[in-house]
Parts: sequence; structure tokens; C-alpha cells
Amino acid sequence: MSDGTIATTDFHFPGQEAVYHGKVRDVYTLDDNRLVSVATDRISAFDVILPRPIPYKGAVLNQLAAHFLKATEDVVPNWLMSVPDPNVSIGHKAEPFKIEMVIRGVLVGYSWRAYQAGKRELCGVSMPDGLEEYDAFPEPIITPSTKADEGHDMDISAEEIVAQGLATQEKWDQLCDYARQLFARGQAMAMEQGLVLADTKYEFGLLDGQIILIDEVHTPDSSRYFYKDSYEAYVGGDKAKHPEHLSKEFVREWLLANNFSGQDGQTVPEMTDDWVQQISERYITLYERVSGKQFNRAPAGEDVIKRIETNVLNALKEET
Repeated sequence: MSDGTIATTDFHFPGQEAVYHGKVRDVYTLDDNRLVSVATDRISAFDVILPRPIPYKGAVLNQLAAHFLKATEDVVPNWLMSVPDPNVSIGHKAEPFKIEMVIRGVLVGYSWRAYQAGKRELCGVSMPDGLEEYDAFPEPIITPSTKADEGHDMDISAEEIVAQGLATQEKWDQLCDYARQLFARGQAMAMEQGLVLADTKYEFGLLDGQIILIDEVHTPDSSRYFYKDSYEAYVGGDKAKHPEHLSKEFVREWLLANNFSGQDGQTVPEMTDDWVQQISERYITLYERVSGKQFNRAPAGEDVIKRIETNVLNALKEET
């Protein structure tokens, strides 16, 4: 697009067999079982793609995911092979589990809305009585959902996952173990940066019979962060101000405040230039705070699509 954002892509790479346009990523499948994943600037909330792309969002997601994939490869092997462009990752194609492994350390967001409505069980997992919003669970809980190609992901229990053949009991147990280890690593890394990782989700696949981590990890699209000081002050008794988010949650809150929650018949509120810019700056701030690295913005007027194509083609030549 003229403003440098990437709303969609239409590449034709050597050996390309298929392309999948997800909510945020465009994933190109090559015949040697590699994937070229392009992080666009699309933004989704409540499983709906919002009408305006967010400058630099794709580059933030891709680079942050790569940062955490490299930082957790000792916990579980992952799909990543190379990052030839700020918006692109190239990696192994795996057979994905049709499950999103959602793990929650704090009662907030969707889990709080369910709890507030009187539910004490989520995806077959019990939640104790007497909790307040932002309280930490005694132990992180895993509340999986089915991975929808389109539309809304659906909650599912561990028993249903095994009964429906989405994973064997043995594989499910391993997925849970990996999810807990990854979450513990993510929480420790966040704490080092003065942040609290409240919840996140992971996706896994099978490569040559081995479970590997796929997709993104610990990014603002898949995770919820709080500034540690504001979170500890709130749960410590200072209820004057809610903990300060450093995640996509502020976009969901804005949508809810404007009577949009992804339901049929609802209209996405207008996204002004100023609001789009605010979202962009929040993503960049999150990248720098979470990773401890400076974010490098693309030069004004750069042809991002051409840059991506050139970098990917060069990388594919080098890797073959």
C-alpha cells in the first residue's frame, strides 16, 4: 500500500504449491516442505479482521516471534529456519494439531468475563471461588480451543480433544507439559523486563513424528502483558487504577466500549488515522520493552512488497 503497510500479499515463489491467507499471516507452502510466513499489518480482534492495517505491526510480530522462538528452542524444537526479512520467517512445514493451547496465569479478559458471569469451569478446568479480576490462579490453567480456519475458535476440553482424535492422550500430555514449560520461560523473561506475562497461546505440529512449536510465540497478538509495577500495586490493594496493559487487549477494550464484540450484525467502529497510529506506537513500544531491543522502522517510501520478495528469493537460493 502507498503508506507502507501490508494489507495482503500475492507472491509467486519458486516451487510454490499453495498460499493460505490467515487473519494476520499469509503462509506460502513450497514443494520441499518449507513454509514462507509473511506477517502482514492486518489486525484482528474477536476473530474478526479489522478494516485498517497497522503500520509496522507485521514486522513487530515477526521479529518478536523469532526472538522468543530462538530463546525457547532448548525447551521444545520449533519450525523456524531463518528470518530473511523483518516481516518474513521461513521454516519447516509440520502437520499442525488443530488445537490452540491457551494457558492462563491471571484471571483477566475472556476468563474474567466468564467468571464474572458465574462460570467456575472453563474448558473442563475448574476455577476456584473467591477470585477477583487480575488475581493469579493458584497454578496456570490450560484452556484449549479448536483452531478454526475461518470464524471463531471454540472452547474444548481435554477429554473432548482425545475423544475427537485431535490428539492422543500421550500427545496431549506432552503438549500440556511443553505449554507449561514455555509459559514459565516466558514469565521469567517478561519479569526480567519489568513485565508480567498474564496469558498466552501456543500452537504445535508434528514433524517426522516429533512435536514442534509452530506459528508465533509470546507476541502481543497471542499474549497479554502488564507492567509489573502497576500490576503488583493493583493486586497489592491499590485499586485506584487497573494494571497497565502492554498487549492487544487495549484494542479489544476499545471495540467493546464501542459496542463491538465480533457478533453477527455488529459494525466495526471507525478507525481514525490517529487511532491507527496509536496502535502502531503501542506495538513498537511492546516490542522494545519485551525484547529489550530497539525497533528499526522501514525508511519512509520504501517498497515493502518488493523488499520482501527480493529478500525471500535470495534466502531460498541460499537454502537450496
